[in-house]
Amino acid sequence: MAASDSNHETEIKLRVRDAGTGRRLLKSAGFGVLRRRLFERNVLFDTPAGDLRSRRCLLRVRRAGRRAILTFKGAPEAGRHKSREEIELGLDEPEQFEAILERLGYQPVFRYEKFRTEYGRSGEPGVATLDETPIGFFFELEGPSGWIDRTAAELGFAEPDYILASYATLYVAYCQERGIQPTDMTFGTANPSIPP
Repeated sequence: MAASDSNHETEIKLRVRDAGTGRRLLKSAGFGVLRRRLFERNVLFDTPAGDLRSRRCLLRVRRAGRRAILTFKGAPEAGRHKSREEIELGLDEPEQFEAILERLGYQPVFRYEKFRTEYGRSGEPGVATLDETPIGFFFELEGPSGWIDRTAAELGFAEPDYILASYATLYVAYCQERGIQPTDMTFGTANPSIPP
């Protein structure tokens, strides 16, 4: 949870043609790598009745390299950016924590994978990431609203390009467009043509 208030995130996604194009755009806008490309596995948890989803909330366990992070996200607020409460906690033993969640009545409901590279510019309050997913390539810009708008414009995007949907929502739409039964958004299942 970078470049946001301690328990709040504001962000957008932007679709990019490919990873090479994304890297070139970021470099030309003066961004440097803060965290190198890293593979992430994410698992969303919910009750069997979908209580969190019905409230538009999210409970996620993310594994990225040697790190594991528990994230709760509240319902998004209306606006041109996706803005919501976000609380994160590092996990030393993610498998044990997932077992506790399951004992409390939560179950894994969606898994998704991506490669993420994090970029920044010195002295700026926001972070740009390049996400390589099984359904395509995306920037995520996270930070103050004004910074997001300025940075999107510098990268060649305008407000109609802003994507506020989650990766789960984008994945379901991707499957519907192609007549694919949605499962999990993992490499090899959603789009085998995007290499890991």
